[in-house]
Amino acid sequence: MPAIEIKNLTKQFNGFTAVDSISLEINEGELFGLLGPNGAGKTTTLNMLSTLLKPTSGNATVNGFELRDQDKVRRSIGLVFQDPSLDDELTGLQNLELHGRLYHMPAQLREQRIEQVLKLVELEDKAKHKVKTYSGGMKRRLEIARGLMHHPKILFLDEPTLGLDPQTRRNIWEHIEKLNKAEKLTIILTTHYMEEADYLCDRVAIIDHGKIIASDTPENLKNTLGGDVLTLETPNPEGLKDLLKSECPGGGHVFDSKLSLSVRDGEKRIPEILRTAARYRITVSSVNLKKPTLEDVFIHFTGRTIREEEASTTDRMRMMRGMRFHR
Repeated sequence: MPAIEIKNLTKQFNGFTAVDSISLEINEGELFGLLGPNGAGKTTTLNMLSTLLKPTSGNATVNGFELRDQDKVRRSIGLVFQDPSLDDELTGLQNLELHGRLYHMPAQLREQRIEQVLKLVELEDKAKHKVKTYSGGMKRRLEIARGLMHHPKILFLDEPTLGLDPQTRRNIWEHIEKLNKAEKLTIILTTHYMEEADYLCDRVAIIDHGKIIASDTPENLKNTLGGDVLTLETPNPEGLKDLLKSECPGGGHVFDSKLSLSVRDGEKRIPEILRTAARYRITVSSVNLKKPTLEDVFIHFTGRTIREEEASTTDRMRMMRGMRFHR
């Protein structure tokens, strides 16, 4: 039985479709990623799966329970929110104690579990310090520990490393990996960091405009591109793209005055492509050759970078706010 089974799950807000009929199966013990730009529908999906939002249509089961069985679902899951949710005036230990009491955990079990989760996230020596003295990474680790207090079967992590520096982010990744193995947890995380999804996840679903556009292991997703990724910077990327149609069947994608192509034997193809550009007097100012990343997969399926998609999402949200204001 899958840990989570999602069938045609949809959420609309005043006519705007935030999540558009998505279907997924997530296996027990899997570390699964929802990858996409801000505003793609990732957090809305988690909020429906955790029963914080009621779907407009469709359904899902979480640990075998229908979403309408709110209490049973909530006992089965741990949730680490995107925004900070700790009490800064309490100690780390007091935050965990409060969570255990809210879940009606017996005193002895609470005490044992607090010791266990603090050890898992390596915060034993900071347990009696007030949370306001913690670094950003320590707070995130404590939030993860709190989400584990009641022995959930499934842990939801919403943008778990948002706003953290690269070194702290890597440290959080290592803790998430350890938890997945030590607790035998099914973990579903949302992220817009490509390298995070690539490093951590057994499988990834790329989500954009509320739709899942691709889902597989990171390696299989990258292999769909069929070779190396060649990026050429030129004043006329559309013109170069048209010239190379016959040589690059995939057609390529234009973004930021650059042309991105998927090619086999990239090192050998560069001279051919540059000769073609020179023949038609198209200047190429730089060439970059690399193995494909999940960013390249996103560009392949959408024709945009995640950064561009986030910018357009921000514009759409501003427009919607303006429309509401002028009504």
